[in-house]
Amino acid sequence: QVQLVESGGGSVQAGGSLRLSCAASGRTFSNYHMGWFRQAPGKEREFVAAITWSGGDTYYGDSVKGRFAISRDNAKNTVYLQMASLKPEDTAVYYCAADTTIWRMLRNDRSLEVWGQGTLVTVSS
Repeated sequence: QVQLVESGGGSVQAGGSLRLSCAASGRTFSNYHMGWFRQAPGKEREFVAAITWSGGDTYYGDSVKGRFAISRDNAKNTVYLQMASLKPEDTAVYYCAADTTIWRMLRNDRSLEVWGQGTLVTVSS
């Protein structure tokens, strides 16, 4: 099983950009589909984006389509979330997750196999 560590969070003004990274340990990273989720204070966790193990397919939540892009580099055991045109409502803790079943991510399953510790993104107006 992999372990996940997110980085790249921080504070940015509305309209700005930020790139999150999620580094995985272990030799089986390429076996996992990867996803990003977020949770704002007082709100339920929300699906943000997912990418299949090969990188061939990507999926996005409605609120981030056209603004965020997920990618992965299996040689570096890393998945990225490029965020652009950020809005104050994007403020949340962003979590990276891994699972061997893509549909579990797409349905925002609470029992995904591996979770990172989260990184805070704050967007000011």
